[in-house]
Amino acid sequence: MSPLMYQPSSAPADIFAADPLDVWFVLRTKSRQEKILANELRSRGIASFLPIITCTKYYGGRKATVELPVFPGYLFLRGDMDEAYDADRTRRVAQIIKVTDQERIDRELRNIHLALCGGAPLDPFPYLRAGVSVEVREGPFRGLRGVIEAGGRRDRLILQVEILGRAVSLEIDASLLDVID
Repeated sequence: MSPLMYQPSSAPADIFAADPLDVWFVLRTKSRQEKILANELRSRGIASFLPIITCTKYYGGRKATVELPVFPGYLFLRGDMDEAYDADRTRRVAQIIKVTDQERIDRELRNIHLALCGGAPLDPFPYLRAGVSVEVREGPFRGLRGVIEAGGRRDRLILQVEILGRAVSLEIDASLLDVID
């Protein structure tokens, strides 16, 4: 999968300069409903942000260009609680998540919007934090399982032998890792 481009139409430029009384809500959508919900909200005049990347995928030897949400299962709504409830009434929303730190989410979403508008080739990436169990997806260490190291280094994988109370670590590109439950 290779990212190609961002669809700026999925976020009106003025969404970040909206009414100061409007707040961000995170809408967790039902499976594969992000784009449909974004279109429904747009037709109702409700401001939303759905970062989309265009990727090339291969299906059984066939090459296809597809548009995928950067954050599958999530859409960001900017408005009031009534608009969030309007979105919920579409039956495409699984959960409305209230955001307590409005400044932070505004800054983070603005960063993503600017990066994508600037043509940055973003790939969805698992949010890795200390203590999370991961498995190497590809490469010479494929199948290797371990835990992300505490202390802010996200590219250090800890391999443990619990019964001995011992561990070893190795550095690995975090993009090769999948989070395991």
